[in-house]
Amino acid sequence: QVQLVESGGGWVQPGGSLRLSCGASGSKIDEIYIMGWYRQAPGKERDLVAVVTTDRATNYADSVKGRFTVSMDRATTSVYLEMTNLKPEDTAIYICNAYTYKDVDYWGQGTQVTVSS
Repeated sequence: QVQLVESGGGWVQPGGSLRLSCGASGSKIDEIYIMGWYRQAPGKERDLVAVVTTDRATNYADSVKGRFTVSMDRATTSVYLEMTNLKPEDTAIYICNAYTYKDVDYWGQGTQVTVSS
């Protein structure tokens, strides 16, 4: 199995920055080939924010392009999300995801990001 633990959420004013981290552990971490972040705002569905493959290919939601950067450290099986120029509409629970080449999804518990003045 794979366990995911996130950190780095919090409160920030509009225009501010935050960095989220997620580390993977467990017996199947060698099967991971995509890691990334999703978010869920109150009353809304879970949406993709950004993902990265072990080959460093990335995919971003249109709403975060140019503001967020996703990266993976393969040595530690960790994924990071650098968020800049944060907006109130970025407020959500950010959830780490790992997807394996055996078509299995693993999810973290989530970390709250609040953007407000």
